[in-house]
Amino acid sequence: MASREDRGRSLIPSFIYSSSSSKMFGLEAVARTSRGTASGLSSAPTTMTTKTASERLVIPAPKEKIEMYSPAFYAACTAGGIFSCGLTHMAVTPLDLVKCNMQIDPAKYKSVRSGFGVLLKEQGIKGFFRGWVPTLLGYSAQGACKFGFYEFFKKYYSDIVGPEYAAKYKTLIYLAGSASAELIADVALCPMEAVKVRVQTQPGFARGLSDGLPKFVKSEGAAGLYKGLVPLWGRQIPYTMMKFASFETIVEMMYKYAIPKPKDQCSKTLQLGVSFAGGYVAGVFCAIVSHPADNLVSFLNNAKGATAGDAVKQFGLWGLFTRGLPLRIVMIGTLTGAQWGIYDAFKVFVGLPTTGGATPAPAAGVPAKY
Repeated sequence: MASREDRGRSLIPSFIYSSSSSKMFGLEAVARTSRGTASGLSSAPTTMTTKTASERLVIPAPKEKIEMYSPAFYAACTAGGIFSCGLTHMAVTPLDLVKCNMQIDPAKYKSVRSGFGVLLKEQGIKGFFRGWVPTLLGYSAQGACKFGFYEFFKKYYSDIVGPEYAAKYKTLIYLAGSASAELIADVALCPMEAVKVRVQTQPGFARGLSDGLPKFVKSEGAAGLYKGLVPLWGRQIPYTMMKFASFETIVEMMYKYAIPKPKDQCSKTLQLGVSFAGGYVAGVFCAIVSHPADNLVSFLNNAKGATAGDAVKQFGLWGLFTRGLPLRIVMIGTLTGAQWGIYDAFKVFVGLPTTGGATPAPAAGVPAKY
């Protein structure tokens, strides 16, 4: 078990990254020297032969251009979140539009194929991208908060419990960090999501954000923009918890069982391929977990004065879980894989390590501590 001294001096969750900053300031050397002096031994043999439990858990990161957990680090993660979420959600606007209409009007939009056919016949090619502006703005804001605050809360909770318990209960750290981040991110997303759904599911309501937002506020009031916040939390928080925790776990398992060499010896291309694959599988789980709430969000934002009870009556419990689900699995799987690929590509571009990875084995001749 790690000593109180080890726990206190380790400010970075060692199971996630190693930071060049600790070496920069000589914290490890100072700590080893103080331990050697206190025991009456010289510091040189201690430095050569002794490794702490936290050192053995560290995953070596590339030489960072940005100091880990500095303001610049969080700014980079926030920017990566903007690109990963905003661009990907905008790209799948046609799929999202068909999905929303299948949820709202299943008699008219009976299937994915017929849904695309109806939209093409009634609105032409341009109709497939109706609502792309609120989609881009809303999910860019959400992505900034989702990824930026996830990195912040992941470290914050790790620091609270200490490196030993953070490593032991890392999945709980992922779940708590992602839930906290999404709670904030949905407040940023909700107004644009409300306008997007209304524009996409009510032909003639508005051309897009510029005329749709004033019409929505005039009809529902400013508070109406947040009418769907609670069901949005119900959709997005379980989704994001699954998205981050399952991604981190899947990536760790891939490096541990499927790839024959440690992560730090893999090429950046391979690491980004792992990020995309792990994200796609995580996205399938996300879609299944969050789909009932997704149906609720679409229903509430489309009908004035509607309640969750009205949605259950119209959809039925089985319909709430299944209506539009196959399309959403394809959409969210692709979306989540692309998001993790873009996010980690941006991190590599600015000189940061990709997210996740397997914990290396202890050094030879050094017994593991648990």
